[in-house]
Amino acid sequence: MTMIPPIELRTPRASEREEMLAGKLYDSSDAELLALRKKAGDLCTRFNALSRNDDEARAEVLDELLPGHGEGLDVMGPVFFDYGIHTTVGARMFANFNFTVLDCVPVTIGDDVMFGPNISLLPPMHPLRWQDRNVRRHPDGGFYNYEYGEPIVIGSNCWFGGDVTVLGGVTIGDGCVIGAGSVVTKDIPANSVAVGNPARVIRTITDADASVYQDYAR
Repeated sequence: MTMIPPIELRTPRASEREEMLAGKLYDSSDAELLALRKKAGDLCTRFNALSRNDDEARAEVLDELLPGHGEGLDVMGPVFFDYGIHTTVGARMFANFNFTVLDCVPVTIGDDVMFGPNISLLPPMHPLRWQDRNVRRHPDGGFYNYEYGEPIVIGSNCWFGGDVTVLGGVTIGDGCVIGAGSVVTKDIPANSVAVGNPARVIRTITDADASVYQDYAR
């Protein structure tokens, strides 16, 4: 049986960050990427340590961590971002405890999105074969591995229950509700309720749903 050798990165190539953002295999130990991750990690640590009463300082950290956010951003914390700068957030997003975004490629979130606790948005992918996935050693002695990313797009007016995981390559349409504990592995069409692992659409949200809550409003 012929053994296929471990995959190697093509040459010539752009910077590792450019390759990463383009969804190509990249070396995650690259100095520029490492510096960006350390900066984001430090910002997350600062934010997570701040008092909930220190609105001004919390806003300043979020402005630096997520320069692409809209107005009315509301984040409970703790938060965990790989880069932050590769995530775009619309207006009035709310994120409850333990919001995790591994944004090695673009993560796009629309307006008026509500995230419950323990949400994970996970674009990074690794090769399936261990020969391609395992950690390697650079000539200088440092360790590295190859990965790639697939973007996540979340439309406006969505609500995510607690403990939801969204995998890379997924687009979730406007107006969706993703049930607690779901693992979203495929696209979800607009105005859908999706639940389960893997998440599947169980019904469409319609105007008929408005009547359900009239008693609560009285």
